[in-house]
Amino acid sequence: MTSPHYQQSIDTCFETAIGTGGISASTFDVRLAGADKALAWLRDAYETGSLPVLRVPERRDDIPALKEVADGLLKDTSDLFLFGIGGSSLGAQALAQLTGWGTPAHAVLEERPRIHLVDNLDAVTMDALLANCDLRTTRFLVVSKSGGTVEPAMQMLVAMSAIEKAGGGKYMKHHFAVLTEPAKDGKPNALRALAEAHGFPALEHDPGVGGRFAVLTNVGLAPAHLFGLDVEAIREGAFSVMKPILDGAAAGDVAPAQGAALSLAFSEEKHANMSVFLAYADRLERFLAWHVQLWAESLGKEGKGTTPIRALGPVDQHSQLQLWLGGPKDKLFNVFTTDTKGTGPAIAPEIAKGTGFEALSGHTVGDLVDAEQRATFDTLANNGLPVRGFHVPVLNEKAIGALLMHFMLETMIAGHMMGINTFDQPAVEEGKILARNYLAEGKG
Repeated sequence: MTSPHYQQSIDTCFETAIGTGGISASTFDVRLAGADKALAWLRDAYETGSLPVLRVPERRDDIPALKEVADGLLKDTSDLFLFGIGGSSLGAQALAQLTGWGTPAHAVLEERPRIHLVDNLDAVTMDALLANCDLRTTRFLVVSKSGGTVEPAMQMLVAMSAIEKAGGGKYMKHHFAVLTEPAKDGKPNALRALAEAHGFPALEHDPGVGGRFAVLTNVGLAPAHLFGLDVEAIREGAFSVMKPILDGAAAGDVAPAQGAALSLAFSEEKHANMSVFLAYADRLERFLAWHVQLWAESLGKEGKGTTPIRALGPVDQHSQLQLWLGGPKDKLFNVFTTDTKGTGPAIAPEIAKGTGFEALSGHTVGDLVDAEQRATFDTLANNGLPVRGFHVPVLNEKAIGALLMHFMLETMIAGHMMGINTFDQPAVEEGKILARNYLAEGKG
């Protein structure tokens, strides 16, 4: 299945291609029929507006406001912190990584501030971060859909306390902006109330789009703009994946529908519930982390769901490939490749001569990565393991937008086929309540 920005291949997932490790065409066809019903549901939800996330790729009206707040945070700034957790951060990280953020090659341009996407709460890390920046020229964007998530609230209040202690309390409003939904159903939004009390700029989190599905809203695009990315192009790429569905395409011609049918067919026929997502690009590592949360939190309910496992190539060939090939045959593989051949630094022939590495002479780093990504894909298939391919010729804003939309749609389609609510997370709430209770009791 092709798209303007990536190609999905599923042939090596079927028993006709790889033997008994693959799924049967009959099981897949049954699931594909279920995916057709899910597509009809999506089209109806788009028309009625009952799933606002489906209309986000076409929006442009919200972009000026997010750019205005983001540009304000960049003014006279040495360090910029983005506080959020889960869906309020992982999507932003996936987009930011297009610039090299979060990879060993990341370098801050001289004219831009250092941007820190701080999601996981850790006392030592937080202490070091605040100690290693000039609070006078440090800004903070705090993202929380409900406004009540305790981890970003802790980060924000700690930062405010540090500024107050440093004598900057009267300038507090110049240091912060928030992104949260309006108060609703008579319930206060604590983050919004705090922002209003201090005069912090605020962006509206769409109340109809859950955090883990919010990457294409200002939750992901405000940080993307901070990193200098083309936010309009991100949405254009996303819409390219929506368009076939809106045009009435059948499930067999819709890449996300094929993916959902494939995943459920594999789980049903092989009684296996693990999917490995292996990317041969450092700049896709945070995208995989985003996908893990999206899939796990959306579909892991009522005793159902499959477990997503992320891996990065070539490094995880050395840590996991032995298990994949020699261990239990209980995994569906998804391999992401890019056009890397001929890219990167090359080895000078005179340097390789006589070293025992003559075979590498004249080759680029990209040549080796290309050989390894193709070799891993073929090795998995040759050993009778089902492997789906995603080839992304050029990893840019349109491509990442398309991938993000693909997997949001694949998740929604799978959830509809499974008969579960894709958009809630009841099990997570119990832990949040207990943590609050323990903190109040002095056990935290």
